[in-house]
Amino acid sequence: MIETLGLPIGAAVLWLVVFVFDLLAGPVRGRTSGWITVLGLLALFGFSWTLEPGREIAGGAFALDAFALYMQRILLGATALGALASIDHAERTMPRRQSEYFQLLLFSLVGMLLLAGARELILLIVAFELTGVPLYVLAAMHKTDKFGIEGSLKLYLTGAVSAAVMLYGLSFIFGATGTTMLPEIARAPASPFLILGLLLALAGMGFKVGAAPFHMWIPDTYQGAPTPFVAFLSVAPKVGGFAALTRLFIEGLGPMRETWWPPLFAVCALTMLVGNFFALNQENVKRLLGYSGVAHIGLLLLGLGIGTQLGIGVLLFYLATYLFTNMGAFFVAEAVGRGGSDGIDAYRGLARRSPWLALSMLLFLLSLGGIPFVAGFWAKMFLFWAAWEAGVRWLVFLGAVLAVVALYYYLRVARSIYIEKPADGAARVQVPWTLGAAIVIAMAGVVVIGVRPALLLEPAIRAARSVIAG
Repeated sequence: MIETLGLPIGAAVLWLVVFVFDLLAGPVRGRTSGWITVLGLLALFGFSWTLEPGREIAGGAFALDAFALYMQRILLGATALGALASIDHAERTMPRRQSEYFQLLLFSLVGMLLLAGARELILLIVAFELTGVPLYVLAAMHKTDKFGIEGSLKLYLTGAVSAAVMLYGLSFIFGATGTTMLPEIARAPASPFLILGLLLALAGMGFKVGAAPFHMWIPDTYQGAPTPFVAFLSVAPKVGGFAALTRLFIEGLGPMRETWWPPLFAVCALTMLVGNFFALNQENVKRLLGYSGVAHIGLLLLGLGIGTQLGIGVLLFYLATYLFTNMGAFFVAEAVGRGGSDGIDAYRGLARRSPWLALSMLLFLLSLGGIPFVAGFWAKMFLFWAAWEAGVRWLVFLGAVLAVVALYYYLRVARSIYIEKPADGAARVQVPWTLGAAIVIAMAGVVVIGVRPALLLEPAIRAARSVIAG
């Protein structure tokens, strides 16, 4: 049992270590809480490679299979990168609450690690709430920022609604099947109550991952919350959410795919349309990246809806590339935003003021837009290929058209960086070395995956075999 739950238990122990250190060290703790978090997460990431997949506990309620391990490694990487980028920000903006910040990150991570292997409905619900509650607090850590309070409130309210809707839907699934175990649900016959339950569960989880029309919290939360936390929020909870969606809809409701794929693809198309078109007129870069993230959620839902081994494998690959690409873009936004503005105008002439920072942002924007040959290009190409092979060609066409639309708002930022002149008196952007290290790591991930996509694609497809055959 301990080995099967090794990573969630390890994250909980790391949280306890940071908590005790905070109690004992008092005012001298400084940045140490952040470094304990980062180094502890790196140790857990290394430990994950010693674990053998194929273990279960509690009659299969939690499984440490290849799928769970792949997702857990993404989660550990995203949290470690987010914590590294947060060290200077936490010291500068919340000097008396640094430890609390990192403790909440770890507390949320425990829930996400459980989501990756949850194969039972009650565990799924508990893990979702363990993931979500710390995020409400983290989103409001900038107490003096009115957008931070408003964004946190919207995140809390939509989170509460989504939990209620999801719980209501899962109760119908339990009532229709008489079991909370996903493998047993997969063997149950279809019924009206089961169909109603899966639709409500889809709506509830749609809030969690930010799919339209359940995305309302994203732009305000992203604008007001601490930017390093937003980088974490834009990736890690989405990875946990898609782990749960895959478990429920592929492993538990896979035999009913003909029932749930039409509404899922409708949500997929709407999410891509809303994300891309609402991003077009955004002047705040964090809001722009928020709506861009909504559009990417639509693409990820396409991989889920395909329901094949290739589709799920590409979904996992896409999530891994998205970690480096999206978090890197938010890290650059944090560096530029230290000057007091998150608007596109703040990026004017960045290439002259800080060439390496401008190059890194351009790289992340090109990857988000799917331009050859960076990580995002392979993610979109493999996803469209899998969708074409599965026969959903109208969504491939829609996705390709919207990818061109997306280039407009990505290149708006790039134009401001490379073509427009710096504002009078604009100074060189000062980047703390911890934040700079996080940006360099994200750049390296984008470039390496762009050059050798098979490094992550082949393990992703192998991991998909543990939740779907063929």
